[in-house]
Amino acid sequence: QVQLVESGGGAVQAGDSLRPSCAASGRTFSSYAMGWFRQAPGNEREIVAAISRSAGSTYYGDSVKGRFTISRDNDKNTVYLQMNSLTPEDTAVYYCAARPSDYRSLAYCRAGQYVYWGQGTQVTVSI
Repeated sequence: QVQLVESGGGAVQAGDSLRPSCAASGRTFSSYAMGWFRQAPGNEREIVAAISRSAGSTYYGDSVKGRFTISRDNDKNTVYLQMNSLTPEDTAVYYCAARPSDYRSLAYCRAGQYVYWGQGTQVTVSI
């Protein structure tokens, strides 16, 4: 079992950057594909970004392409989400997710494909 702990959210102004991180417990982090999702009040949970076990493949939601970058450090059991050019529409709780994967280069983009979830970190972007 994997435990995920997000950190690095916060309140910023439009145009600013944030870099949330997600630390995973366990010794098999490199066998998990990882993802970031977000959920705003009244909205469904949506994919932000996903990364394969090897970091060779990534996937981004349409609304964040070109602004956000997902990365991982398997030695540190950590996945990151670099968020640039933030807008008020990015305001949400951001969740980290993990799933075991037999494929080194496959990223998963649907919430139902993930097994483990963190508690979430709030990101608030004001004008």
